Amino acid sequence: MTKAELIDAITAKLAMRKKDVAPVVDEVFSEIQGALSKGDKCTFVGFGVFEVRRRSEREGRNPQDPTKKVLIPAKNVPVFRPGKDLKDAVVDVKLS
Repeated sequence: MTKAELIDAITAKLAMRKKDVAPVVDEVFSEIQGALSKGDKCTFVGFGVFEVRRRSEREGRNPQDPTKKVLIPAKNVPVFRPGKDLKDAVVDVKLS
């Protein structure tokens, strides 16, 4: 699902106009991004948790020349942990 498809789905379910729904969806994403950029955690009960984790420095290999080692610097990365309701909803999904 893309952002446009999400807006279309919400528009259809709530019988609202796209121009009214789109700014709300944009603001939700913006608030989640803002919270994560401050190091906060976003918890949505039943859906999941967005948070920032520190990925430590590690050694990797150059894909063009596997004999050469490359140092991959430490960095912060956003992660998502699904909640129980979301996990239960996708248990029987058939993937193609």
